[in-house]
Amino acid sequence: MTKFWKKYVLWFAQEHVDFRVAEFESIVKLFGLECRHFSDNRLKPFWLVEFPNDETALQYASRSVALRSIIELQAHAKTLPEFHQRLKTQVDTDRGALSQYFNAQSFKVTVETYNKHFTQREKVDKIEAMDYLPLQGAVNLKDPQVEWWYLEFWGLDPTDVPDAPEDIVFGRMLGQGQRHLIKQLSLKQRKFIGNTSMDAQLSLLMANQALVKDGDLVFDPFVGTGSLLVSAAKFGGYVLGADIDFMMLHARCRPSRITQKVREKDESIRANLKQYGCAERYMDVVVADFSCPLWHKSMRFDSIITDPPYGIREATEKVENKSHGKDNTRSPDMAHYPSTSHYSLQHLYTDLLQFGAKHLRLGGRLVCWLPFHREDYNEAMLPQHTHLKLVANSEQLLAGNTARRLLTYEKCTEYSDDSSPNPLPQEPGQDFRERYFNTNGSLESRQDRRMRKAAQREEGRLQMEMRGKIPCDGRAKKCDLNKARFD
Repeated sequence: MTKFWKKYVLWFAQEHVDFRVAEFESIVKLFGLECRHFSDNRLKPFWLVEFPNDETALQYASRSVALRSIIELQAHAKTLPEFHQRLKTQVDTDRGALSQYFNAQSFKVTVETYNKHFTQREKVDKIEAMDYLPLQGAVNLKDPQVEWWYLEFWGLDPTDVPDAPEDIVFGRMLGQGQRHLIKQLSLKQRKFIGNTSMDAQLSLLMANQALVKDGDLVFDPFVGTGSLLVSAAKFGGYVLGADIDFMMLHARCRPSRITQKVREKDESIRANLKQYGCAERYMDVVVADFSCPLWHKSMRFDSIITDPPYGIREATEKVENKSHGKDNTRSPDMAHYPSTSHYSLQHLYTDLLQFGAKHLRLGGRLVCWLPFHREDYNEAMLPQHTHLKLVANSEQLLAGNTARRLLTYEKCTEYSDDSSPNPLPQEPGQDFRERYFNTNGSLESRQDRRMRKAAQREEGRLQMEMRGKIPCDGRAKKCDLNKARFD
Protein backbone atom coordinates (compact mmCIF):
# COMPACT_ATOMS: atom_id res chain seq x y z
CA MET A 1 0.00 0.00 0.00
CA THR A 2 1.39 3.41 -0.96
CA LYS A 3 1.65 5.92 1.87
CA PHE A 4 -0.36 9.11 1.40
CA TRP A 5 1.81 12.22 1.77
CA LYS A 6 0.54 15.73 2.43
CA LYS A 7 2.29 18.88 1.20
CA TYR A 8 3.19 21.74 3.54
CA VAL A 9 4.88 25.12 3.36
CA LEU A 10 7.53 25.85 5.98
CA TRP A 11 7.73 29.61 6.43
CA PHE A 12 11.02 30.59 8.08
CA ALA A 13 12.23 33.79 9.69
CA GLN A 14 14.83 35.39 7.44
CA GLU A 15 17.72 35.33 9.94
CA HIS A 16 20.47 32.81 10.65
CA VAL A 17 19.64 31.34 7.25
CA ASP A 18 22.66 29.02 7.25
CA PHE A 19 21.32 27.22 10.35
CA ARG A 20 17.98 26.13 8.88
CA VAL A 21 19.02 22.85 7.31
CA ALA A 22 21.02 21.70 10.34
CA GLU A 23 18.11 22.43 12.69
CA PHE A 24 15.58 20.79 10.34
CA GLU A 25 17.62 17.61 10.00
CA SER A 26 18.30 17.50 13.74
CA ILE A 27 14.61 17.75 14.68
CA VAL A 28 13.67 15.14 12.08
CA LYS A 29 16.22 12.77 13.62
CA LEU A 30 15.22 13.66 17.19
CA PHE A 31 11.61 12.61 16.68
CA GLY A 32 12.25 10.01 13.96
CA LEU A 33 10.00 11.87 11.52
CA GLU A 34 9.36 10.89 7.93
CA CYS A 35 9.62 13.66 5.33
CA ARG A 36 10.65 14.18 1.72
CA HIS A 37 10.95 16.63 -1.16
CA PHE A 38 11.95 19.85 0.50
CA SER A 39 13.02 22.75 -1.70
CA ASP A 40 16.40 22.82 -3.39
CA ASN A 41 16.92 26.55 -2.72
CA ARG A 42 17.54 26.66 1.03
CA LEU A 43 17.89 30.48 1.04
CA LYS A 44 14.21 31.05 0.30
CA PRO A 45 11.99 31.80 3.31
CA PHE A 46 9.44 29.23 2.04
CA TRP A 47 10.19 25.52 1.79
CA LEU A 48 7.85 22.97 0.23
CA VAL A 49 7.97 19.67 2.12
CA GLU A 50 5.91 16.53 2.50
CA PHE A 51 4.92 14.87 5.79
CA PRO A 52 2.67 11.83 6.26
CA ASN A 53 0.08 13.79 8.29
CA ASP A 54 -0.65 16.95 10.27
CA GLU A 55 0.55 15.38 13.53
CA THR A 56 4.03 14.82 12.10
CA ALA A 57 4.18 18.38 10.77
CA LEU A 58 3.11 19.82 14.14
CA GLN A 59 5.67 17.68 15.94
CA TYR A 60 8.40 19.31 13.87
CA ALA A 61 6.96 22.77 14.58
CA SER A 62 6.94 22.01 18.33
CA ARG A 63 10.73 22.30 18.45
CA SER A 64 11.82 24.55 15.57
CA VAL A 65 13.10 28.01 16.48
CA ALA A 66 13.87 29.07 12.90
CA LEU A 67 10.29 28.31 11.78
CA ARG A 68 7.66 31.06 11.80
CA SER A 69 4.65 29.03 10.64
CA ILE A 70 3.69 25.82 8.92
CA ILE A 71 0.95 25.89 6.29
CA GLU A 72 -0.98 23.02 4.70
CA LEU A 73 -0.45 23.61 0.98
CA GLN A 74 -3.43 23.82 -1.37
CA ALA A 75 -1.85 25.37 -4.48
CA HIS A 76 1.60 26.39 -5.69
CA ALA A 77 2.66 27.95 -9.01
CA LYS A 78 5.13 30.30 -10.66
CA THR A 79 2.62 32.58 -12.41
CA LEU A 80 -0.77 34.02 -11.40
CA PRO A 81 -2.86 32.36 -14.18
CA GLU A 82 -1.31 28.99 -13.40
CA PHE A 83 -1.86 29.52 -9.68
CA HIS A 84 -5.58 30.28 -10.01
CA GLN A 85 -6.06 27.33 -12.34
CA ARG A 86 -4.38 24.94 -9.91
CA LEU A 87 -6.28 26.31 -6.92
CA LYS A 88 -9.62 25.90 -8.71
CA THR A 89 -8.70 22.33 -9.64
CA GLN A 90 -7.66 21.57 -6.06
CA VAL A 91 -10.94 22.94 -4.67
CA ASP A 92 -13.02 20.90 -7.12
CA THR A 93 -11.00 17.72 -6.55
CA ASP A 94 -10.87 17.80 -2.72
CA ARG A 95 -14.13 19.63 -2.03
CA GLY A 96 -15.27 16.87 0.32
CA ALA A 97 -12.09 16.88 2.42
CA LEU A 98 -11.95 20.69 2.49
CA SER A 99 -15.63 21.23 3.25
CA GLN A 100 -15.05 21.27 7.03
CA TYR A 101 -12.71 24.23 6.58
CA PHE A 102 -14.75 26.05 3.93
CA ASN A 103 -17.88 25.70 6.07
CA ALA A 104 -16.22 26.87 9.30
CA GLN A 105 -18.09 29.43 11.41
CA SER A 106 -15.38 32.07 10.85
CA PHE A 107 -12.32 32.52 8.66
CA LYS A 108 -9.59 34.95 7.71
CA VAL A 109 -7.47 35.34 4.58
CA THR A 110 -4.00 36.86 5.08
CA VAL A 111 -1.86 38.16 2.20
CA GLU A 112 1.89 38.07 2.85
CA THR A 113 4.69 39.06 0.49
CA TYR A 114 8.46 38.78 0.61
CA ASN A 115 10.67 41.52 -0.90
CA LYS A 116 7.61 43.41 -2.16
CA HIS A 117 5.27 45.90 -0.47
CA PHE A 118 1.53 45.81 -1.17
CA THR A 119 -0.98 48.46 -0.15
CA GLN A 120 -4.10 47.40 1.70
CA ARG A 121 -6.13 47.90 -1.49
CA GLU A 122 -3.78 45.63 -3.43
CA LYS A 123 -4.07 42.96 -0.74
CA VAL A 124 -7.86 43.11 -0.90
CA ASP A 125 -7.67 42.74 -4.69
CA LYS A 126 -5.59 39.58 -4.25
CA ILE A 127 -8.25 38.16 -1.95
CA GLU A 128 -11.15 39.12 -4.23
CA ALA A 129 -9.38 37.43 -7.16
CA MET A 130 -10.01 34.14 -5.31
CA ASP A 131 -13.79 34.67 -5.15
CA TYR A 132 -14.30 31.13 -6.47
CA LEU A 133 -13.36 29.73 -3.04
CA PRO A 134 -16.56 28.35 -1.40
CA LEU A 135 -16.01 30.12 1.93
CA GLN A 136 -19.28 30.09 3.91
CA GLY A 137 -18.51 31.45 7.38
CA ALA A 138 -18.17 35.00 8.65
CA VAL A 139 -14.97 37.00 8.38
CA ASN A 140 -13.19 37.27 11.74
CA LEU A 141 -9.85 39.11 11.67
CA LYS A 142 -9.05 38.66 15.38
CA ASP A 143 -9.85 35.06 16.27
CA PRO A 144 -10.88 33.04 13.18
CA GLN A 145 -11.67 29.36 13.35
CA VAL A 146 -9.76 28.77 10.08
CA GLU A 147 -6.96 30.97 8.74
CA TRP A 148 -5.97 30.92 5.06
CA TRP A 149 -2.66 32.34 3.83
CA TYR A 150 -1.73 33.68 0.40
CA LEU A 151 2.05 34.10 -0.05
CA GLU A 152 4.07 35.69 -2.84
CA PHE A 153 7.86 35.46 -3.13
CA TRP A 154 9.55 38.28 -5.09
CA GLY A 155 13.18 37.17 -4.93
CA LEU A 156 15.91 37.71 -2.35
CA ASP A 157 17.58 40.85 -3.74
CA PRO A 158 15.80 44.07 -2.68
CA THR A 159 17.79 46.02 -5.29
CA ASP A 160 16.61 43.80 -8.14
CA VAL A 161 12.92 43.01 -7.63
CA PRO A 162 11.45 41.06 -10.59
CA ASP A 163 8.41 42.22 -12.54
CA ALA A 164 6.34 39.24 -11.39
CA PRO A 165 6.44 36.98 -8.33
CA GLU A 166 8.72 33.94 -8.54
CA ASP A 167 6.55 31.74 -6.31
CA ILE A 168 2.89 31.89 -5.27
CA VAL A 169 1.44 29.59 -2.60
CA PHE A 170 -1.89 29.28 -0.84
CA GLY A 171 -2.89 27.11 2.08
CA ARG A 172 -4.39 26.70 5.53
CA MET A 173 -2.42 27.83 8.56
CA LEU A 174 -1.62 24.72 10.57
CA GLY A 175 0.62 25.89 13.41
CA GLN A 176 3.40 28.12 14.65
CA GLY A 177 7.07 27.49 15.41
CA GLN A 178 8.74 28.20 18.73
CA ARG A 179 9.77 31.79 18.01
CA HIS A 180 8.07 32.90 21.23
CA LEU A 181 10.87 31.23 23.21
CA ILE A 182 13.35 33.79 21.84
CA LYS A 183 11.48 36.60 23.58
CA GLN A 184 10.72 34.51 26.64
CA LEU A 185 14.42 33.70 27.21
CA SER A 186 15.69 37.13 26.14
CA LEU A 187 18.87 38.36 27.84
CA LYS A 188 17.21 41.73 28.46
CA GLN A 189 15.12 40.32 31.30
CA ARG A 190 17.51 37.59 32.47
CA LYS A 191 18.68 37.69 36.07
CA PHE A 192 22.36 36.86 35.58
CA ILE A 193 24.29 37.69 32.39
CA GLY A 194 27.88 38.45 31.40
CA ASN A 195 29.80 39.97 28.52
CA THR A 196 29.69 36.77 26.49
CA SER A 197 26.23 35.39 27.34
CA MET A 198 24.86 33.62 24.27
CA ASP A 199 21.65 35.15 22.91
CA ALA A 200 18.48 33.09 23.25
CA GLN A 201 17.94 32.21 19.58
CA LEU A 202 21.42 30.75 19.04
CA SER A 203 21.25 28.92 22.37
CA LEU A 204 17.98 27.27 21.36
CA LEU A 205 19.38 26.36 17.93
CA MET A 206 22.36 24.70 19.63
CA ALA A 207 20.08 22.72 21.94
CA ASN A 208 18.08 21.51 18.93
CA GLN A 209 21.21 20.46 17.05
CA ALA A 210 22.40 18.64 20.18
CA LEU A 211 19.12 16.62 20.11
CA VAL A 212 18.35 17.58 23.71
CA LYS A 213 15.22 15.81 24.92
CA ASP A 214 13.46 15.17 28.20
CA GLY A 215 15.75 13.43 30.73
CA ASP A 216 19.05 13.98 28.88
CA LEU A 217 22.22 14.88 30.78
CA VAL A 218 23.74 18.00 29.17
CA PHE A 219 27.17 19.44 29.99
CA ASP A 220 28.84 22.77 29.19
CA PRO A 221 32.58 22.79 30.03
CA PHE A 222 32.84 26.59 29.50
CA VAL A 223 29.57 27.48 31.16
CA GLY A 224 30.06 31.20 31.89
CA THR A 225 26.65 32.56 32.93
CA GLY A 226 24.83 29.42 31.81
CA SER A 227 22.93 30.64 28.74
CA LEU A 228 23.29 27.27 27.01
CA LEU A 229 22.13 25.45 30.13
CA VAL A 230 18.94 27.53 30.18
CA SER A 231 17.98 26.48 26.64
CA ALA A 232 18.88 22.84 27.25
CA ALA A 233 16.81 22.79 30.45
CA LYS A 234 13.89 24.41 28.61
CA PHE A 235 13.84 21.37 26.30
CA GLY A 236 13.88 18.95 29.25
CA GLY A 237 17.60 18.29 29.82
CA TYR A 238 19.31 18.00 33.20
CA VAL A 239 22.18 20.47 33.05
CA LEU A 240 25.69 20.53 34.46
CA GLY A 241 28.49 23.03 33.87
CA ALA A 242 32.09 23.92 34.65
CA ASP A 243 34.31 26.98 34.24
CA ILE A 244 37.74 28.12 35.36
CA ASP A 245 36.49 31.62 36.27
CA PHE A 246 35.66 31.54 40.00
CA MET A 247 34.43 35.13 40.02
CA MET A 248 32.00 34.51 37.15
CA LEU A 249 30.48 31.33 38.59
CA HIS A 250 29.95 33.05 41.94
CA ALA A 251 28.59 36.24 40.32
CA ARG A 252 31.33 38.40 41.82
CA CYS A 253 32.58 39.81 38.55
CA ARG A 254 31.75 43.28 37.29
CA PRO A 255 28.16 43.71 36.03
CA SER A 256 27.63 43.76 32.27
CA ARG A 257 24.58 46.02 32.28
CA ILE A 258 25.50 49.68 31.99
CA THR A 259 22.80 50.67 34.48
CA GLN A 260 23.98 48.19 37.12
CA LYS A 261 26.79 49.17 39.50
CA VAL A 262 27.09 46.03 41.64
CA ARG A 263 25.94 42.43 41.34
CA GLU A 264 22.85 41.48 43.28
CA LYS A 265 23.35 38.85 45.97
CA ASP A 266 20.91 36.37 44.41
CA GLU A 267 22.48 36.40 40.94
CA SER A 268 23.57 32.92 39.81
CA ILE A 269 23.11 30.32 37.09
CA ARG A 270 20.61 28.56 39.33
CA ALA A 271 18.64 31.81 39.61
CA ASN A 272 18.43 31.95 35.79
CA LEU A 273 16.97 28.44 35.62
CA LYS A 274 14.57 29.23 38.46
CA GLN A 275 13.46 32.37 36.59
CA TYR A 276 12.29 30.20 33.66
CA GLY A 277 10.75 27.44 35.76
CA CYS A 278 13.59 24.96 35.20
CA ALA A 279 15.17 24.89 38.67
CA GLU A 280 14.54 21.14 39.02
CA ARG A 281 16.70 20.59 35.90
CA TYR A 282 19.75 22.25 37.45
CA MET A 283 22.33 19.80 38.80
CA ASP A 284 25.41 21.92 39.59
CA VAL A 285 28.31 23.96 38.26
CA VAL A 286 31.91 23.49 39.34
CA VAL A 287 35.08 25.59 39.18
CA ALA A 288 37.44 23.52 37.05
CA ASP A 289 40.28 23.84 34.56
CA PHE A 290 39.21 22.08 31.36
CA SER A 291 42.81 21.24 30.44
CA CYS A 292 43.11 19.06 33.59
CA PRO A 293 41.13 15.76 33.57
CA LEU A 294 38.40 15.92 36.19
CA TRP A 295 35.66 13.44 35.36
CA HIS A 296 35.69 9.72 35.99
CA LYS A 297 36.17 7.64 32.84
CA SER A 298 32.71 6.06 33.30
CA MET A 299 30.96 9.44 33.18
CA ARG A 300 28.68 9.75 30.13
CA PHE A 301 26.76 12.75 28.80
CA ASP A 302 23.93 12.70 26.29
CA SER A 303 25.16 15.95 24.76
CA ILE A 304 27.86 18.59 25.21
CA ILE A 305 27.02 22.13 24.08
CA THR A 306 29.54 24.89 24.59
CA ASP A 307 30.97 28.20 23.38
CA PRO A 308 34.71 28.13 24.20
CA PRO A 309 36.40 31.48 24.91
CA TYR A 310 38.28 33.03 21.99
CA GLY A 311 40.47 35.42 24.00
CA ILE A 312 38.56 38.49 22.76
CA ARG A 313 36.05 39.34 25.49
CA GLU A 314 36.97 36.44 27.77
CA ALA A 315 40.48 35.13 28.39
CA THR A 316 41.55 31.69 27.19
CA GLU A 317 43.53 30.44 30.14
CA LYS A 318 44.46 27.30 32.02
CA VAL A 319 46.25 26.56 35.26
CA GLU A 320 50.01 26.76 34.77
CA ASN A 321 52.01 23.58 35.26
CA LYS A 322 55.49 24.46 36.49
CA SER A 323 58.28 21.94 36.12
CA HIS A 324 60.49 23.73 38.68
CA GLY A 325 58.54 25.07 41.63
CA LYS A 326 59.71 27.87 43.88
CA ASP A 327 60.50 27.46 47.56
CA ASN A 328 57.35 27.22 49.61
CA THR A 329 56.93 30.56 51.40
CA ARG A 330 53.23 30.20 52.15
CA SER A 331 51.81 29.86 55.64
CA PRO A 332 48.85 27.55 56.33
CA ASP A 333 46.39 30.44 56.67
CA MET A 334 47.32 32.11 53.37
CA ALA A 335 44.92 31.85 50.40
CA HIS A 336 46.34 30.17 47.31
CA TYR A 337 45.70 31.65 43.88
CA PRO A 338 47.07 29.36 41.16
CA SER A 339 48.85 31.08 38.32
CA THR A 340 47.40 30.71 34.83
CA SER A 341 48.83 30.64 31.33
CA HIS A 342 47.45 31.13 27.81
CA TYR A 343 45.28 28.24 26.57
CA SER A 344 45.69 28.28 22.80
CA LEU A 345 42.68 27.48 20.63
CA GLN A 346 44.63 24.69 19.00
CA HIS A 347 45.10 22.87 22.30
CA LEU A 348 41.63 23.81 23.54
CA TYR A 349 39.80 22.20 20.59
CA THR A 350 42.09 19.20 20.68
CA ASP A 351 41.12 18.68 24.32
CA LEU A 352 37.44 19.37 23.60
CA LEU A 353 37.12 16.71 20.90
CA GLN A 354 39.06 14.25 23.00
CA PHE A 355 36.74 14.93 25.92
CA GLY A 356 33.67 14.45 23.72
CA ALA A 357 34.99 11.16 22.37
CA LYS A 358 35.57 9.91 25.92
CA HIS A 359 32.47 11.11 27.74
CA LEU A 360 29.66 11.20 25.18
CA ARG A 361 27.35 8.22 24.96
CA LEU A 362 27.28 6.47 21.61
CA GLY A 363 25.13 8.65 19.34
CA GLY A 364 25.53 11.68 21.60
CA ARG A 365 26.40 15.05 20.12
CA LEU A 366 29.02 17.74 20.72
CA VAL A 367 27.94 21.22 19.54
CA CYS A 368 30.55 23.99 19.70
CA TRP A 369 31.63 27.23 18.02
CA LEU A 370 34.91 27.64 16.10
CA PRO A 371 36.15 31.20 15.33
CA PHE A 372 38.27 31.89 12.24
CA HIS A 373 39.35 34.56 9.78
CA ARG A 374 37.25 34.25 6.64
CA GLU A 375 40.12 34.50 4.17
CA ASP A 376 41.72 31.46 5.84
CA TYR A 377 38.68 29.18 5.87
CA ASN A 378 38.73 25.76 4.29
CA GLU A 379 37.26 22.50 5.49
CA ALA A 380 40.71 21.11 6.22
CA MET A 381 41.02 23.49 9.17
CA LEU A 382 38.04 21.97 10.98
CA PRO A 383 39.07 19.76 13.93
CA GLN A 384 38.38 16.06 13.44
CA HIS A 385 38.41 12.96 15.63
CA THR A 386 38.33 9.27 14.86
CA HIS A 387 35.24 8.64 17.01
CA LEU A 388 33.33 11.81 16.11
CA LYS A 389 31.55 12.49 12.83
CA LEU A 390 30.91 16.07 11.70
CA VAL A 391 27.19 16.21 10.83
CA ALA A 392 26.54 19.98 10.60
CA ASN A 393 28.60 23.08 9.87
CA SER A 394 26.92 26.53 9.83
CA GLU A 395 28.50 29.97 9.57
CA GLN A 396 27.75 33.17 11.48
CA LEU A 397 29.49 36.38 10.42
CA LEU A 398 31.23 38.44 13.11
CA ALA A 399 32.94 41.83 13.13
CA GLY A 400 35.34 42.74 10.34
CA ASN A 401 36.69 39.79 8.41
CA THR A 402 36.02 37.24 11.13
CA ALA A 403 33.30 34.64 11.52
CA ARG A 404 32.56 31.54 13.52
CA ARG A 405 31.09 28.18 12.64
CA LEU A 406 28.72 26.09 14.68
CA LEU A 407 30.11 22.57 14.45
CA THR A 408 27.98 19.57 15.38
CA TYR A 409 29.74 16.24 15.97
CA GLU A 410 28.08 12.90 16.63
CA LYS A 411 29.85 10.07 18.42
CA CYS A 412 29.91 7.17 15.97
CA THR A 413 32.17 4.59 17.70
CA GLU A 414 33.23 3.82 21.25
CA TYR A 415 36.38 5.46 22.52
CA SER A 416 39.72 3.70 22.59
CA ASP A 417 42.91 4.94 24.24
CA ASP A 418 45.00 4.73 21.07
CA SER A 419 42.94 7.36 19.20
CA SER A 420 43.50 11.09 19.17
CA PRO A 421 41.98 14.12 17.44
CA ASN A 422 43.51 15.98 14.53
CA PRO A 423 44.83 19.30 15.88
CA LEU A 424 43.89 22.60 14.31
CA PRO A 425 46.47 23.79 11.75
CA GLN A 426 47.80 27.05 13.19
CA GLU A 427 50.81 29.15 12.29
CA PRO A 428 53.18 29.41 15.27
CA GLY A 429 52.42 32.54 17.26
CA GLN A 430 49.51 33.59 15.02
CA ASP A 431 46.41 32.41 16.89
CA PHE A 432 42.93 33.85 16.42
CA ARG A 433 43.21 36.40 19.21
CA GLU A 434 46.54 37.84 18.09
CA ARG A 435 45.37 38.19 14.50
CA TYR A 436 42.06 39.70 15.60
CA PHE A 437 43.84 42.57 17.36
CA ASN A 438 46.59 42.79 14.75
CA THR A 439 45.02 45.59 12.71
CA ASN A 440 48.20 47.44 11.64
CA GLY A 441 49.98 44.51 10.02
CA SER A 442 52.57 44.02 12.78
CA LEU A 443 52.21 41.46 15.52
CA GLU A 444 52.02 43.11 18.94
CA SER A 445 52.51 41.09 22.10
CA ARG A 446 50.00 41.31 24.93
CA GLN A 447 52.61 42.91 27.19
CA ASP A 448 53.42 45.59 24.61
CA ARG A 449 49.72 46.25 24.15
CA ARG A 450 49.14 46.64 27.89
CA MET A 451 52.04 49.09 28.11
CA ARG A 452 50.72 51.07 25.14
CA LYS A 453 47.22 51.25 26.62
CA ALA A 454 48.65 52.31 29.99
CA ALA A 455 50.62 55.09 28.31
CA GLN A 456 47.46 56.25 26.54
CA ARG A 457 45.55 56.36 29.83
CA GLU A 458 48.33 58.33 31.50
CA GLU A 459 48.40 60.79 28.60
CA GLY A 460 44.64 61.21 28.93
CA ARG A 461 44.93 61.84 32.66
CA LEU A 462 47.56 64.53 32.12
CA GLN A 463 45.40 66.20 29.47
CA MET A 464 42.46 66.25 31.89
CA GLU A 465 44.60 67.86 34.60
CA MET A 466 45.78 70.52 32.14
CA ARG A 467 42.12 71.37 31.42
CA GLY A 468 41.40 71.66 35.13
CA LYS A 469 39.37 68.44 35.43
CA ILE A 470 39.78 65.90 38.23
CA PRO A 471 40.31 62.34 36.90
CA CYS A 472 37.99 59.71 38.36
CA ASP A 473 38.92 56.03 38.46
CA GLY A 474 35.53 54.47 37.73
CA ARG A 475 36.91 50.95 37.58
CA ALA A 476 38.39 51.22 41.05
CA LYS A 477 35.08 52.46 42.41
CA LYS A 478 33.22 49.51 40.92
CA CYS A 479 35.77 47.08 42.35
CA ASP A 480 35.42 48.68 45.81
CA LEU A 481 31.63 48.39 45.64
CA ASN A 482 31.82 44.71 44.71
CA LYS A 483 34.33 44.00 47.47
CA ALA A 484 32.12 45.76 50.03
CA ARG A 485 29.26 43.47 49.07
CA PHE A 486 31.16 40.37 50.23
CA ASP A 487 32.72 41.85 53.38
